[in-house]
Amino acid sequence: MARYELVKRSVALITLTNPPVNALSSAVRHAIAKSMECALSDPKVTAVVICGENGSFCGGADIREFAGPLKGPPLVPLLDAIEAGEKPVVAAIEGVALGGGFELALVCHYRIAHSKARLGLPEVTLGILPAAGGTQRLPRLIGISAALELITTGRHISAQEALKLGIVDQVTEQNACEVAVEFALRAVAKPLLSRRVSMPCKPREIRSAAVMGIKRECLHGHEQDLGMVPSLGTMGRGIAVCLARVGISVIAVESENKLLETGRQMVIGMLERDAKRRGVSASLNLLKFTISLQDLKDVNLVIEAVFEDMALKKRVFQELSKVCRPATLFCTNTSGLDVDALAGVTDRPHLVVGMHFFSPAHVMKLLEVVCGPRSSSETIATAMSLGKRMGKVRVAVGNCPGFVGNRMLKPYIDQATFLLEEGDFGFAMGVFRMSDLAGLDVGWRVWKESGLTGSDVDPENPPRRRQGRRYCPIPDMVCEKGRFGQKTGRGWYMYDKRGGTNAKPDPLIQILLETYRSKYGIQPHNISNQEIIERCLFALANEGFRILEDGIAARPEDIDVIYLFGYGFPRHRGGPMFYASMVGLERVLERLEHYHQAHPDVPHLKPSPLLKKLVACGSPPVQKWREHIKTMHSHL
Repeated sequence: MARYELVKRSVALITLTNPPVNALSSAVRHAIAKSMECALSDPKVTAVVICGENGSFCGGADIREFAGPLKGPPLVPLLDAIEAGEKPVVAAIEGVALGGGFELALVCHYRIAHSKARLGLPEVTLGILPAAGGTQRLPRLIGISAALELITTGRHISAQEALKLGIVDQVTEQNACEVAVEFALRAVAKPLLSRRVSMPCKPREIRSAAVMGIKRECLHGHEQDLGMVPSLGTMGRGIAVCLARVGISVIAVESENKLLETGRQMVIGMLERDAKRRGVSASLNLLKFTISLQDLKDVNLVIEAVFEDMALKKRVFQELSKVCRPATLFCTNTSGLDVDALAGVTDRPHLVVGMHFFSPAHVMKLLEVVCGPRSSSETIATAMSLGKRMGKVRVAVGNCPGFVGNRMLKPYIDQATFLLEEGDFGFAMGVFRMSDLAGLDVGWRVWKESGLTGSDVDPENPPRRRQGRRYCPIPDMVCEKGRFGQKTGRGWYMYDKRGGTNAKPDPLIQILLETYRSKYGIQPHNISNQEIIERCLFALANEGFRILEDGIAARPEDIDVIYLFGYGFPRHRGGPMFYASMVGLERVLERLEHYHQAHPDVPHLKPSPLLKKLVACGSPPVQKWREHIKTMHSHL
């Protein structure tokens, strides 16, 4: 999507035509590459001008293509080819040149800007870095100090400031494209300028450093095994596959031979299917299966993946402390248990860290790396690095019940069950299908350990209240019937078989609801879709604000990443915190106050102090929240 024409007999004019901002879509990149090839090979062409249609040069990457596979020529090789061309290329900048658009302008030999143009590299405001050479070319053009200021702030600058910095060669009040064509004709008579660099490179020193690293690796390198401990259940199998398929040796441990053989067959089958899908050979030689913890005595890192039971995990860590070397790192795969409590039973609390994989571990991209108060920075960095090698999206989080994702999920699910009590609309399907997939017994066990349900609850305690708060016992009633979700073939829904995925409404659940409502005199009433969305999602975001207050997450973007990659939050909504910002923090605050007034015994509907503070400060956009968060206590 670029128009190619010859003007003034010898100037090739390439006009980007992808409204509204001429984003660098695959079609645009393909058209630029084809046009440059024509211009450089045509002997009649002596210079090239690149401009944008409708008063805009280029707004950067096309975000509509982010979620799909890469199509068309990659941007970096395309820009390298433009820069290496032997004919002068001039960028005619009108409107905006941002992100990839600015990087396109930087590879041109000259830049002409309209007086009202704006330029910049805003990627840092999205939590990423410029990826098409801007971090290299801009410092060479204007110096490291000035370039760093632009790159790290992401601010847009005017054409006049760009001229002072040396980014553009001329600012004009006239049509930038016409001025650029005349400039190109004059540039033909001059030799192309050499690219400025910070300092001459020193090839001898570079080679010496590279050889030294190789020598050190040859002298001191050795194979590093990873230990996996009981059991080779759903999570353990998935984690073993994650490790083996990226070339990491795995010692998988089970408590008895029968379970070990079952786990072995399933892991091998998963690896073979994965290898077939990717067109590679399965890494079966990296796997070792055993029932003896003694086989972990020489490993460098252990990932514990037993059932979500604190007493069991503590016993495992105590045994590992006796078996493993003093320098071995211990990682616990837990979805919400206290990492510091587990570290406390070991002889190396500084080498203990949480790694919350999401199920199925070999499919889900998200990994919460849980930083305990005694976890060393080296331990955390190792866990983050391992997650990167496994291809995970890693987010460092603080240690608290549920960490970030599951802590936020509780008020969300609570609201769904309260709505189930009150309404005649049936199920908020997403919440209950997700619970069936995860396994209802996991949360039920946590509630029992917390004293919210089970034999430890005082018989005199009102059934629908716990610790002075509203409580819904319906999930307990479902679990008491042995309905734990897909794994048992029955949960909130019914399935055609154990482990099945074809969910159907179960009449028995409807009978249970009707009996429950009748017993407690609950008269169901119509609840609007708007109330369902607001009570569930605003409660979710409100807990996110509390997590930021508590220093469990470093920034709102981390929370959004967790929900996008771990909980299936709609990508077009951006995540719960971005969604709250888009809805309007004033509205979120107003509706939470309304619902809390109607349900004063539900604390998570009470607006968080941080939300109130942000509204009082004018409801700044998400990227500005850090200014109000950075003074708070951090657990990271």
